[in-house]
Order: sequence, then structure tokens, then C-alpha cells
Amino acid sequence: MGFLRLKMPPKFKLLALLAFAIAMIFLENKIQRLEESRGKLERVIARHEVREIEQRHIQEGAKVALVEEDDLVVIYNRVPKTASTSFTNIAYDLCNKNHYHVLHINTTKNNPVMSLQDQVRFVKNVTLWKEMKPAFYHGHVSFLDFTKFGVKKKPIYINVIRDPIERLVSYYYFLRFGDDYRPGLRRRKQGDKKTFDDCVAAGGSDCAPEKLWLQIPFFCGHYFECWNIGSKWALEQAKYNLVNEYMLVGVTEELEDFVMMLEAALPRFFKGATELFRTGKKSHLRKTSEKKPPTKESIARLQQSDIWKMENEFYEFTLEQFQYVRAHAVREKDGELYVLAQNFFYEKIYPKTT
Repeated sequence: MGFLRLKMPPKFKLLALLAFAIAMIFLENKIQRLEESRGKLERVIARHEVREIEQRHIQEGAKVALVEEDDLVVIYNRVPKTASTSFTNIAYDLCNKNHYHVLHINTTKNNPVMSLQDQVRFVKNVTLWKEMKPAFYHGHVSFLDFTKFGVKKKPIYINVIRDPIERLVSYYYFLRFGDDYRPGLRRRKQGDKKTFDDCVAAGGSDCAPEKLWLQIPFFCGHYFECWNIGSKWALEQAKYNLVNEYMLVGVTEELEDFVMMLEAALPRFFKGATELFRTGKKSHLRKTSEKKPPTKESIARLQQSDIWKMENEFYEFTLEQFQYVRAHAVREKDGELYVLAQNFFYEKIYPKTT
């Protein structure tokens, strides 16, 4: 028998080739789709890994930020009779709620200048006393430059000053009649009934222009020239420190605005401070008793002094700086001030993440 050879008609051959081609195209599409799916899966996995890394970085960054916040130190080297007690009471009322420590710097005889050895001790205490951080220090101490002692991380300085004549008048009557903070405490000049006007007319020492020289040296610091009454160098150094070493300096006459701005800038310490200032019972303490406003004649006599002119120049410089900072931080609406929201953001961040 011979082999039976079946010959496929051309029509069926064409159909077979076409079916084969379609099958190959189908398989290639399947393979391509699988490759695309695998690529998408790899990208999803990669993005997930990136997100995990970013999340870890965010968490680590938050931990670092928290550690840094817990390492904060604020120093309020308060000038006498500038409403410093009212402001400090806010810090005491908030310390438990906001979890920080408040420490009063009490110097012998309220001397605002520390000895060199005490300066070293104070800098070490503030810097290394971890158990007391975060901390709010306050006291009648002149500015101290921490960088002179090799400290890398400086504390945050804040302060409040007052119209120099109003501050002196308040201090004059405070020494004689005290205030409503500790009304039973006997003051140094208690029993002296002489008014401020009487003192000015008589050329007394307690109301002399030299007594105005206080806010400049408090900002100038521990240099000899700072306490040289009428020193122009001290005035310029005080201005320099105010601008470069202090985060914020307010004025007694606009204390609520000062508190509001601190709450916005340092919520770690001052969250809730504005409401407490407005409604709290301790925020307006220490009003000097028996205080009589001076006459225009007494004010004019003091204003003839070069010392007043310098202290007033420093006060006006501070006021202008404070109002400039406030103008970029708060707005007024319906007679009420409110803090501006964050007004910056980031864009064009490179390299791009896939």
C-alpha cells in the first residue's frame, strides 16, 4: 500500500495561518498585559515603600521636633514696673497645662548685674539642667550673651518695656504705697507722703532724670558702659540686642497684643495665653496704689534731660519695631485682633519622586 497523502486545500491553509497569527497576537497581548500589570505592581510596591520611608522620616522628624521643643528655654529678663508681674502670672497659670517649668531668678538685693562666676553658673544651669526643660526663666536681670560662654544653642529672650516717665512715676509710688499684689508688705519709702510733683519741684533724688536710666542698661547687658548713665554706646548696644537677640519685645501699653503674638509664635509655652489674659483674675494684678499722674510741668522738666531723650528714643524704637512685627502678624476685624494663618508654602520640590 502506498502512503495516503492528504492534501489540504489552499483555502484551509490560509485559514490555519490566520488562526495561528491571531493566536500569536492574542498571546503577545496577554504577555504585554502581564508585563504592564507587573510593572504597575512594582510601581505600587515601590510607592508604598517610599511612603513607608517617608512616614518613618516624618515620625522621626516629629520625635526630633518634640525633643527640640522640650529643650526650649525662654528668658524674660523683666524690667521693673512694666506689668511684668501680670505677664509672669500667665506663665505660672499655663505651666502645668502646657507642661513646662517656671523659675524665678532671684538676685541679692535685686542686683541686675551678676558677677562673672555667677554668669558662668547661670549659663551652665540654664543649658544643662535637663530636668527643668522646657523652662521659662524670669527675673530682674540684665541681658546676658550666652555665646560668650561657648554655648551653641542660645535661649529665647523676650521682654516688655514701658514709657520711661510712666515707668518712673509708677516705681516712685510703688516704693511708698506698694500695690494690690502684696498690699500688706511694708515698702522702703513707706510713710513718705511727698507726691512725684513735689519731688520734681524740689529736685529730689527719687525722681531725678538719672532714675530713668534703666531700660537701656537692661537690654545692653553686663558691660560696664551699659550702666554708664547717658552712654550713647549703651543706647546703640541696647538697640542691637533688641533686634538681634530678642525674639519679641512688647510694650506695656499694648500688652494684650504682645501676649497674642507670643501665643502664635510659641504655642509650646503660651497656648491659651490670650484668653487667660482677657479673662483671668491674675493677668491685671500689681496696680500701684495711690498713684497720682504727674503734671505737664513735671513731665516737661524731665523731658529737658538728655537721659530722658535717650531712654525715650529707645522706647520709641522698641514701639516701632513691635508695631512693625505686629503689622505682619495680626489683622483687625470688627474691632478684634486675630492672628494671621500660615502665609507661605513650598513648591518646585526636586528631585521628583515617582
